[in-house]
Parts: sequence; C-alpha cells; structure tokens
Amino acid sequence: MANNVRTAPGVKSPPQFVGRDHELASVLSVLDQVGPVLVYVHGIAGVGKSALVSAFADRARAAGATVVLLDCRAIEPTDRGFIHSLASAVGSRASTLGAVSERIGRLSHRVVLILDTYEVFRFLDAWLRETFLPSLGANVRLVLAGREPPVTDWLASARWHALVRSVALEPLGDAAALALLSRNGVGEREALRINRFVHGHPLALRLAAATLFERPDRNLEGEAIPMVVASLARMYLADVGEPATRDALNAAVSVRRVTRSLLRAMLPHAAPDDAFERLQALPFVSSGSDGLIVHDAVRDAIASHVRAVDPATYRELRRRAWRQLRDEVSTAGVEELWRYTADVLYILENPVIREAFFPSGGPQYTVELARGADDHAAIEQLAAMHETPEAAAAARLWVKQRPESFHVARDRDRVVRGFYAMFSPNPADAALVEQDPIASGWQRHIDANPMPYDQRPVFVRYLLSEQGGEMPSPEQAACWLDIKRNYMAMRPQLRRIYMALREPAQSAFKPVIDKLGFESCGAMEVGGEVYNLNVNDFGPESVDGWLAGLVAAELGVDVPEVLDRRGRELVLGKERVPLTRLEFGVLEYLVDREGQAVSRASLIQDVWGYSYTGGSNVIEAVVRSLRKKLRERASCVETVSGVGYRFRSG
Repeated sequence: MANNVRTAPGVKSPPQFVGRDHELASVLSVLDQVGPVLVYVHGIAGVGKSALVSAFADRARAAGATVVLLDCRAIEPTDRGFIHSLASAVGSRASTLGAVSERIGRLSHRVVLILDTYEVFRFLDAWLRETFLPSLGANVRLVLAGREPPVTDWLASARWHALVRSVALEPLGDAAALALLSRNGVGEREALRINRFVHGHPLALRLAAATLFERPDRNLEGEAIPMVVASLARMYLADVGEPATRDALNAAVSVRRVTRSLLRAMLPHAAPDDAFERLQALPFVSSGSDGLIVHDAVRDAIASHVRAVDPATYRELRRRAWRQLRDEVSTAGVEELWRYTADVLYILENPVIREAFFPSGGPQYTVELARGADDHAAIEQLAAMHETPEAAAAARLWVKQRPESFHVARDRDRVVRGFYAMFSPNPADAALVEQDPIASGWQRHIDANPMPYDQRPVFVRYLLSEQGGEMPSPEQAACWLDIKRNYMAMRPQLRRIYMALREPAQSAFKPVIDKLGFESCGAMEVGGEVYNLNVNDFGPESVDGWLAGLVAAELGVDVPEVLDRRGRELVLGKERVPLTRLEFGVLEYLVDREGQAVSRASLIQDVWGYSYTGGSNVIEAVVRSLRKKLRERASCVETVSGVGYRFRSG
C-alpha cells in the first residue's frame, strides 16, 4: 500500500452488500432447474448492480456452480471480440462460437455467465439474443447487469418471455442504508443525517462516508439526487490531503482506464507504482482486467471539475495519454486492439463521434440481419417508397445477390421500420456493380485511387427509414450504431467507407459527415435525382488511426507526415526531398504498417514484385539511401534484427 494513503474503514473491502435479499433471490433463481435462462439486472449508475452480481457469484459458487464473470468495458463489442474474451475466460483457445459453447457446456453441471456493465454492449445485443444464447447448452445460464432495462425483444417475444426475468434495482431502504453507513464507520446520528439527503443511493452513501472520514466537520446537507454523487465526488477530491493522490486522481479521470504505463506517461515526476496504489485505495476505484477504473459517475463529475478549473492541465494529461496509447497500440495484438480503441474514443470529446460509438439513452429499435421473404419484401417496399424507380430496382437485385448484407430495424412490435445494406464489393459483384449507377461510381473512385492489397472498402448502399427516408431519424440512429459494430469487426483491414445522399439529406447530414471525415467523390444522376457520392478514407491504420487523428486534431497535437504520397516526396519541415520509385515504395510500405516489423521477404515480394532468395542486399541499399535522405529523422526506419525493418513516426 502506498504511504500516507488514508482509507475509511471497510471502504475498500469487496463490494458491500446489504438490503438486497429479494433481488438476490431473483437472480439466484437461474440456478433452479425450472428457473429462468437469463436474468437481466438494471438500474441507475451507482445503485449497486456490480455488488449484487458479486454477491450472487459468491453464492452460486458455494452452491457448486461455475461462474464466469466478464466486464463488458474490456471486450470489443463484436461477436469476434466477445468469443475471444469468453474463450480466454474459460481456458480455451477456440475461435468459433460452436467450439466455445461446447467448452462452456463441459465445465460443470451448472454454468453461469455474468456480463457486467452491459450497457456498453448495445452493439451486440441482438447477436447475443438471436445467436449466442441459443448456442449454449441446457446447463448454462446468463446474467446481464447494466443501466438500461432490457429491450422489448427479451421480454415480449414468444421465444424468450417465459425464460427471461428482469430485476430492477432501486435505492436501498432506510434500514439497509443505515447498515451500509455503519459498516463504513459512520455513527448512527451521522448516518441518519446523511441518508436524509442521499436517499439510499449506495455509491452516494459510500462517498459520503469517505468524505466524512476525510473531514468530520464537513456539512453534507443541501444536495439532492442525481447531483449528490457529483457534489460528493468534488467534495472528496477537495478534501484529499495529499497532492500526490489528487494528481493521480486527476490523471485517472482523464482516461477510460488507468495503467502503470499511462501513469508513468501522464505524471512524469511521480512514481507510477505509488500513484497506482493510491488510486487502488480509493472507495470509487475498481480493478479491472485491463487496469483501474474510476466509477463513471464519479469520473464524469471530477473530470468536469478539473476541465473547468484547470483546462490546461486537463488537456496536457490527455495529450500525454494519447501519445502513450499511440506507442502501445502499435505493438498490440488483435485481442488487445479494442482496449486501445475504447481508450482513444474516451479521450475524444467530439460529441458526434462519442455518440456514434457510445450512444446515450435506451434503444428504441432492434437492428438485426434481414431474414426470409417477409423482411426482403419490407426492404423492397421501403426502397420503393423513398428511392427512384431505378435505385429501387437496384435494391431488389442487391437483396437477391447479397441478402446477408441487409439489416432491418424493428420496432417494439417487431415491425420493420428501416434498413441498411453494407458490404465489401468482391469480384462476384462486378456485373451488378456495373448495373447500379451508385455502386459503379464508387468503384470508379476505387479504380482511380487504389488501396493496398490487404485493405478493403465497404459500401453503405442503402440507409432508409419508413417515415424519413434518408433523413435523420431514430431508426437511422439505430442502424448507424449497428454499422459501427461492423467497423469494429472489420478492423484493421477496413480502409474506406462509401455512402450516397440526395438533397436535402446531404445538407442535413453535412455537419456530421464533415466531422467524421467524409469527402465528396462525385455525383450521379439516377432516375432524374442527383446522388452525392461520399467517401471516408480512414487511412492505412484503419479505424484506429482515423480515431487517433481526430483526437490529435482535437488536442492540438502535431503529428507531422514524413511522406507526401501524391508528390512522392519526403517532408522534412518546410523542405521536400524527391524519392526514387523504390525508395518511395519501401517507405510507403513501412509507413502503412507503422509499428509492425516487416520482413525482407515481404518487401521484396510486394515492392519489387519477385520472390526473396535471401542473398540480395538491394533492400539494404535502398534503406541506407532513405536514411541518408531522412537526415535527423533517419531513426524513423528501424532495423529489426533477424526480421527486417519497422517504421515509427516519432
């Protein structure tokens, strides 16, 4: 434990659990032979969901069940990311849903999977319901814990309504609230006074107890839920005695999760282990599989306070975090990539981007793969309502040739109210692309601006809602959320996304698509209507590089480009240096794979175009020439012993 860190008695013990007997019994019912298959625990931030599932896990294990608890914040919200994390948690190297489900089924007579902080898994809700849960054996049960109540499909569908139980968590009753305060060292008189304004909110109760521990004379009255947590968090921060603890907390609330390496980068004059342990001792900080996490209700309050009173420090902390994350992500494996994506997304405060990936509010529509003739008929009907006859005819052809590319947005009555089509073109689509003026326009742009062989584009060919057509709508918002899920799944190969909009939709979306990085790539007339063609080129680092660039722009971080691709020149400050064909080819290849060790064989094959024999020094000669031209930036091209070369921008 770090020196000089004072902690209220009992505050950092395992999550304290009082007054939830009825709710706990409801969750425990999943262990019964005739009980529900899934229990969905939900409630506002800080109301005690994690404490409830932790208490359930202890009792389930005591009853002989195997419990697998996953924190959704640390998992890429795609089926690929979920399967990988689940396989790791159950000790399997399987990469397919069937193999992982089989492994889970063999663990014991009763297996319970708990997904905590489920609200961040909105991307995957339909997949979990329609694909994952049906794949599990009869001995497996699921517990979900999140802020939002379950969507209607969990409770109303004929398939699930008898197998799913919803458990809503409310603030604690008076007796339980006083018991929780007592466990945190608060006397009866003070406990009664605290609960008069905290009203049984568990996180606020613990914060109030911790604040009184720091300042027994502190007057805590005069605040009300929901502002009480924010006010208590700011009070606690103000009352922390040690500057080192305040500095560590200021750093921690600037990022999604904090690690020793991030603390080392953000607080260069502090000892990272000491800062880490100081944070670990705080009553609102939990340890996750990928670092320490400040409870988000507290984090938001303290971050807002720091941003308001010391914006320069807040910005500099985020800049340092960004640079460290950029260094770490260059060597991260695929299984770790989502953590860094989520970290970068958190640093990015652009509301358009944040809302696109982590939307606020509960879902109104369920988006899922279109299935069967009824869905296809609904798609064709919506296309006929809002598209020109020629574009609607193309929709019918795409549904026939690429049905797996169409997703529908259903309302609470399971009626299709919108749809989108998203796919990567392949050679089998060539004839249909030629027949579709929009797709052919995108393809011509690709032909004129080719991508590296290992990167690919995606077409968002249709995005329509029943009431608004192409115009912004709740149905469209739900579809865009699902499109972002596909972004994540297609990394790091995804390079470009193409879309088309007519007026006035183009004008309505322009402020958003401009911020997202879309540019015009032409216009096409279809059936007398002009469609504006748009493209967002994420760059060689795919979605993660695009997001990192947005953060750099927001934070004012200068990321100089060393290579001008169009001019085939080096950019060294204000000077430009011409490159030969092979120098340009080698440098472009390395830059596109920044941070990766590239073998000599790959360079020979992909730049020179013939097989590597191991005896030629032609690569070494080109690299020497490049380094000479790079001058003071020659170290950007690193030699990787026994392999080849690697490019690092800084």
